[in-house]
Amino acid sequence: MGREVTAGRRNGGLLVVGDVVTDVVARHRGPLAGGTDTAAEIQRLPGGAGANVACWAAHTGCADVRLLGRVGTDTAAWHERELVAAGVRPHLVVDSEAATGTVICLVDTGAAAERTFLTDSGASLRLEPADWSDVLLDGVGRLHLSGYLLFSESSRALAEVALAAARARGVPVSLDPASAGFLAELGVDRFLAFAQGVDVLLPSRDEACLLTGLADPADAAAKLSRLVPSVVAKAGADGALVARSGAVGARVSAMSVAPRDTTGAGDAFTGAFLAALVSGASPEEAAARGCQAGAEAVRRVGGRPPGRPGDEGSNWG
Repeated sequence: MGREVTAGRRNGGLLVVGDVVTDVVARHRGPLAGGTDTAAEIQRLPGGAGANVACWAAHTGCADVRLLGRVGTDTAAWHERELVAAGVRPHLVVDSEAATGTVICLVDTGAAAERTFLTDSGASLRLEPADWSDVLLDGVGRLHLSGYLLFSESSRALAEVALAAARARGVPVSLDPASAGFLAELGVDRFLAFAQGVDVLLPSRDEACLLTGLADPADAAAKLSRLVPSVVAKAGADGALVARSGAVGARVSAMSVAPRDTTGAGDAFTGAFLAALVSGASPEEAAARGCQAGAEAVRRVGGRPPGRPGDEGSNWG
């Protein structure tokens, strides 16, 4: 029997395993001035690719979203409050030796709202197999793994355990490569060897091209879909491509919006896409909802959806 590439267990829960970090978003206009000051608007916000995906899945209609992540004692209570307020059931492992990961997001406030990340993964990549329990899969219809898990030995081992547990229960698994820069460090072959066990791969355009060595995103998505049953390549303002069995079957258009901050746009797409799959949508329908969420995300500062206490000025820490 082939692997599931559509809805999985309809109306089951979604379990996300991934990173929970603190984002320091610095919005500046024009190039950074080396060796001196650059004026910027700076905010400290909850983030992390895994946590963002979970929050957007809850925001776009998934009633049962769970998140397994690892944080430091410094901000554990704050991150838990923010996740609960977003409708996510957090399962946070508190690390007494490492601080919560921090990402400095440098966002150019020009027309493209392009961003550059400086990443200190901290506790997030110290997840380990001992942090896993098969009970986390009870009632779950889909498992999603953040690609950041693959960038340390301990969290990669956890991802392998989680993937095997899901496979044993017949729970479909999705994977987001997470970072072209980290992918290059990890090695394409090592990533693809792991990806062969998943049902849905959700790369960005750049990640898809890096993973295949092809310059055209459509060709890249098609090639990846010979390895993974369903590939959804996110292309920002150009929408998304849905590929299966070695061919692109759908091109989904993005909404035209003026971006403020593109941080977390791909996470928003992934969260909404997975929420739609859990509800019974096809990959093509789910990709359209993902594009809608991505458009909503870029109109906001930070990687999370609206409605969090932080939007009204909640205290940090």
